[in-house]
Amino acid sequence: MAFTVHQGIPTDAELVSLYEAVGWSAYTDDAERLARAVRGSHLVLCARNDASGSLVGLVRTVSDGETIVYVQDILVTPDDQREGIGGALLDAVLEHYADVRQLVLLTDDEPGQRAFYESRGLTEAHDMAPHPTRAFVRFA
Repeated sequence: MAFTVHQGIPTDAELVSLYEAVGWSAYTDDAERLARAVRGSHLVLCARNDASGSLVGLVRTVSDGETIVYVQDILVTPDDQREGIGGALLDAVLEHYADVRQLVLLTDDEPGQRAFYESRGLTEAHDMAPHPTRAFVRFA
């Protein structure tokens, strides 16, 4: 499938549909909050199917634009995974923030996740060398 990555905010309906497609119901339980969160992001990049224009992927960041960027969400519709969309979205983020010192993200502990992120030059916090780092998180 041919797709294009571009900066922009999807419609609220597109957001809910995409997040539901990947099973992220913690976001879709409050669709208005999800929409506000995406609109308040530092950067939102969308991947759209070239033929249909449909939203097939999204990445969004929280950042000061200078020293740190946090990749909050990166998701691709299940039917379109393994098409290079996630990689293209993350590569676009890495290019956009090339001069930012720290890029951080949290992800599920699934076997394919580590290989995917390592292929883009990211390292798990406890594997940092020469000094391992710690990551702390709290979910409410």
